[in-house]
Amino acid sequence: MEALQRIAALFVIECSIRGRAPELRAAIRKQHAQPLLEQLKAFLETSLRQVSGKSALAKAIRYALSRWNALSRYITNGRLEISNNAAERAMKPPVLGRKNYLFCGSDAGGQRAACMYTIIETCRMNAIDPQAYLADVLARIADHPIHRIDELLPWRWAK
Repeated sequence: MEALQRIAALFVIECSIRGRAPELRAAIRKQHAQPLLEQLKAFLETSLRQVSGKSALAKAIRYALSRWNALSRYITNGRLEISNNAAERAMKPPVLGRKNYLFCGSDAGGQRAACMYTIIETCRMNAIDPQAYLADVLARIADHPIHRIDELLPWRWAK
C-alpha cells in the first residue's frame, strides 16, 4: 500500500504539469518527482530484503528494479509520459474487434485495416475528425506534389 501511495504522489505531480512545455515539465519533474522516485527505489530495495524471495511481491519488486532506468527516464524528458495509458487506450478498439477482423479476406486486407487504424488513431490524438481528414486528403492527394506529401500528415494537415 505504501508503494502505491508513493506512486500516486508521482501522478499528482504529472496532473499539475499536464499540457505544459516539455522543458518546464522536465524541470518540475527534476525538482519534485526525482526525489520521490529515489525514495520509492530505496523503499523497494528495503522491502525486497524483508519479503520472501519466492513471493509474488518479491517478483514484482525485482521486475520494477530491473527496469528502473526505463521507468525513470520520463524525469529528464518532458515529452515522455509517466505511463503508457494513452497507447493502451488507443489499442483497445482494435483488440476488442480482433475476432471481427480475423477474416479480412487476405494478408493485404489485414495490412490495410492496420493502416486505417493507425491513421484514425493519429487523427484522434491530434484532435482531428478522421472522416473529415480522410475525405479531404483523398480528394487532394492525386494533385499534391510528392515532395510535399508530409504536409498531408495528420499533425501538419490543414483544410
